[in-house]
Amino acid sequence: MLENLLRPTHLLLLIIAALLLFGPSKLPELGRSFGTMLKEFKRGARGDFEEEKPKEINAQEINTTQEANKTS
Repeated sequence: MLENLLRPTHLLLLIIAALLLFGPSKLPELGRSFGTMLKEFKRGARGDFEEEKPKEINAQEINTTQEANKTS
């Protein structure tokens, strides 16, 4: 029963149904949120609960670094 679930015609029907249900503008947002959810789930399953902190680089820090490299 499950071997027939992912045939190309079934996948095409699922894609068409998703387009009709959510619309083409909402699908990328849904895909991103689904991917984020999967990443968080996998991280939780591994036991890695530390928060990822995005690296923010200040424009002033970049200029200071570039000036220091020029003078060296």
